[in-house]
Amino acid sequence: MPSLILVRHGQSQWNLENRFTGWWDVDLTEKGVTEAKAAGELLAGTGLLPTRAFTSLQTRAIKTLHLALEACGRLWIPETKDWRLNERHYGGLTGLNKAETAARHGEEQVKVWRRSFDVPPPVLEAGSEYDLSADPRYAGLDVPATESLKLTIERVLPYWEAAIMPELANGETVIVSAHGNSLRALVKHLSGISDEDITGLEIPTGEPIVYDFDDKMLAGERHYLKDR
Repeated sequence: MPSLILVRHGQSQWNLENRFTGWWDVDLTEKGVTEAKAAGELLAGTGLLPTRAFTSLQTRAIKTLHLALEACGRLWIPETKDWRLNERHYGGLTGLNKAETAARHGEEQVKVWRRSFDVPPPVLEAGSEYDLSADPRYAGLDVPATESLKLTIERVLPYWEAAIMPELANGETVIVSAHGNSLRALVKHLSGISDEDITGLEIPTGEPIVYDFDDKMLAGERHYLKDR
């Protein structure tokens, strides 16, 4: 039966600095590299070897995928990158330290921006240093200026249905290396989590989550590979 492996990228530099990252491209820390390699070693040790890979257009997720695949001897498998698996766009909060933002706007307001299901942060102003409208990887795309979790889900799920699910239906073992919120979108869908409860779900960095599917392509209970 096919299996789906979800991996949130290893610790990034802005994770370490406690900054809102979103679509901005930051690299992995040394700890993040270690986490990615450990994920791959766990795949190898359990014998759950991917045959098809998907990731976002962001360096931290791409590097995590490559490090994990190298560690389990699977760098050669087909791989697709797509912006729909990018992290949620944090709009005008991009680059800000989370503690400083709470001090400026109040913890309750920041909690709403971070954890509400359908309230997006303030928009990112055009021409901001974090404006990605001229980034070549997004050529031809109307880059969002901000996103709620709801809006993130609205771009992730159609991609899941059109691109990832068919690979699973063909019997592939699929690995998706992505981000906290794009992976929440998939977990919400596959595990039937409510709009309210999904906002409290934390997905740790570098720890593979697995869904096994039955012959009707229904997902079983999600579990961490380390507990398998």
